[in-house]
Amino acid sequence: MSFAHLHVHTEFSLLDGSNKITEYVSRVKELGMNSAAITDHGVMYGVIDFYKAAKSAGIKPILGCEVYVAPGSRFDKSKDDNESKYYHLILLAENNVGYSNLMKIVSKGFIDGFYYKPRVDRELLEEYHEGIICLSACLAGEVARLLAGGMYEEAKKAAIWHRDCFGEGNYFLELQDHGISTQQNVNQGLLRISKETGIELVATNDVHYTFAEDEVPHDILLCIQTGKKVSDEDRLRYDGGQYFVKSEEEMRELFPYAPSAIENTQKIADRCNVDIEFGVTKLPHFEVPSGYSSWTYLNKLCKDGLKRRYKDKALELMPKLEYELDVIKNMGYVDYFLIVWDFINFAREHDIPVGPGRGSAAGSLVSYTTGITDIDPIKYSLLFERFLNPERVSMPDIDIDFSDERRGEVIDYVVDKYGEECVTQIVTFGTLAARNVIRDVGRVLDLPYA
Repeated sequence: MSFAHLHVHTEFSLLDGSNKITEYVSRVKELGMNSAAITDHGVMYGVIDFYKAAKSAGIKPILGCEVYVAPGSRFDKSKDDNESKYYHLILLAENNVGYSNLMKIVSKGFIDGFYYKPRVDRELLEEYHEGIICLSACLAGEVARLLAGGMYEEAKKAAIWHRDCFGEGNYFLELQDHGISTQQNVNQGLLRISKETGIELVATNDVHYTFAEDEVPHDILLCIQTGKKVSDEDRLRYDGGQYFVKSEEEMRELFPYAPSAIENTQKIADRCNVDIEFGVTKLPHFEVPSGYSSWTYLNKLCKDGLKRRYKDKALELMPKLEYELDVIKNMGYVDYFLIVWDFINFAREHDIPVGPGRGSAAGSLVSYTTGITDIDPIKYSLLFERFLNPERVSMPDIDIDFSDERRGEVIDYVVDKYGEECVTQIVTFGTLAARNVIRDVGRVLDLPYA
């Protein structure tokens, strides 16, 4: 095989891609390919799931993103038409440095540049270009859009800028063919730019679903996203049914005039090697008062809390407390409990409402005696092993509720104390339940409720 898909949207291009990661990886393996990329729109939500699935299947994962690039500064939020708000651009991590830089680019797109979409700009691309391979993207890319508008010299100038930004051999002009007449004209322009500048070509398919027969379900998904019906004339659609995971043979048939563009997909894939380490706990160190270690300080907090909470029953419960402490120590989570205790303590000292605790952490006597939770696990016969089981090593997960209005103060405290590099927020995804799916699909197809 000498072809790899480098422009691929998965289910994490929310309500736009219907290409499930597990199906995508299976299809790539079935087609005999040894590498495949993920390049969701503006986000990297699916990178870890894809990395693990690909590795398990013996496929090299190529981690990337199709970013939105503001035509000027990412800080500009002018009320222009949608077409001029951003361009598309494919960024692929060549190595771990590139992966780190890609995460920075995408994050700053949300933090600084969000305007309809998380937008980056040329300033960010220049600052974080190291370790990244760039492709010119689809018809929504800057070069393609200029070519489609008949502005060849401007398109050539934009291509040269990107080549100079990412470096010789790190920027490629992207040929696509989904049966759209505009693409034929754009491809001719790309061939000319390549010939005049020496910038190499790469052939991609703008994958949004796995199999050709997924075209109709994908179209319905687009209608759900945009609030339209299938029968509506003026709506977003992907015409032609060509946005699936094609075989190498199908891709070669599309580009007989540019065989090097096919070969370059594999050359790029061979260059991309990102290693992500899993199963290693990385916690910041908690600074304890003089004369204590993390272990002795946690013991002090727990034993003081045991006396305060249980008074005369404290001695009776000491073996259970020591058992939990030993499990926590043996699993390497002493600092974790101190860190959680510390920011909860901060919240209470500053009159920020804190919930009493929920989830399995409420079964821990250590959590209760330190004040992390406020639910008595003895009174309610709650099990510590549901929270931390010495037979199944996994990170503890303590769910804490803070006042919506002042939650940001707690986050700021943690960032100030441990540093931005040690603090992050995580996302959760909601999925449509069966009842909602039936309702939404029925609306899209204009079916009556009864």
